[in-house]
Amino acid sequence: MSSTRNRRPTPAVTPNQTPLLQRRLKTKPALAVMAILLLGNMIWFIAWLIPNKDHEIGSDEQVAAIGGDVITRQEWMIAMEERYGKETLQNLVNETVMEKAAKAYKIKVTDQEIDLELALMRSAQDKFDTTMQNLSAPQLRQKIRSQLILDKVLTKDVVINEDKVEQYYEENQGLYNTKTSYRTNFIEVESKKAADEALNELKNGSDFSVLAREISVDSASASLGGDIGFLTENQENIDPAIINAVKSLKATEVSKAYKLDNGHYGIVQVQEVLEGQSFTYDDVKEHIKRELALEQLPQSVTPEAFWSEFNATWYYGESKKEK
Repeated sequence: MSSTRNRRPTPAVTPNQTPLLQRRLKTKPALAVMAILLLGNMIWFIAWLIPNKDHEIGSDEQVAAIGGDVITRQEWMIAMEERYGKETLQNLVNETVMEKAAKAYKIKVTDQEIDLELALMRSAQDKFDTTMQNLSAPQLRQKIRSQLILDKVLTKDVVINEDKVEQYYEENQGLYNTKTSYRTNFIEVESKKAADEALNELKNGSDFSVLAREISVDSASASLGGDIGFLTENQENIDPAIINAVKSLKATEVSKAYKLDNGHYGIVQVQEVLEGQSFTYDDVKEHIKRELALEQLPQSVTPEAFWSEFNATWYYGESKKEK
């Protein structure tokens, strides 16, 4: 069994914080982003596939062949549009609708608020969403911005007693004190010899993520280029050898080979280091107030509910209706 299996830590959750955490993981950027993150990049990929007018590429251009059967660029493009086009366009429309809603309802979202949401997402999740690696930092921030606009529009008229906000903060301060975390890539091999060979390849210019896909025996992380998310010191269900290796590295550095509990050998690369933070009551007051207000709504609401208000139309028909 590979060492990274069953490595997800269980966050300490008190009875008082359970409903808020459950709601946040359902409606805040964590799952909202999770559901659509990978699709966010597809529009750029599709655009790249579309032939440029300056190039004489016909729709019958061959892009693959299997025996005597040919797959053309046109067939490829149609399949891409059918599988990803609708969701990608829907995301773009939603983001634009939310920007219009921000203007109409005089909603402001600051960079500090987005920074806070990012930090809290990382502290609330045992593993940073693997699909996030497919989004650039600006794309991720835009997703969070759109969600914050939606939440602020929905809760703008909900009144929350200040005492309840203070009580929640006092009872759940652990949520607002985040530890230093290390975005980590991981390679696991069966022997010291294989680990040394991998290190030599890395020294000679091999890309860590490509090498992880090729040789790592930890299939779960190998399929993601070795990405095992954000790790923190004393994190449960993580091989201590991995944590010790990560703590000694700076961003972009690669560790030496080290022995794992299962007898295999590991190598890690730190992609990014996020310093721990402690958020005061004033830092998170509006965040908590908004979360408590969302708990009072009778049902969840998505950006599609605002399409008709802002006269949104799209390729697939009339304004999308909220079900």
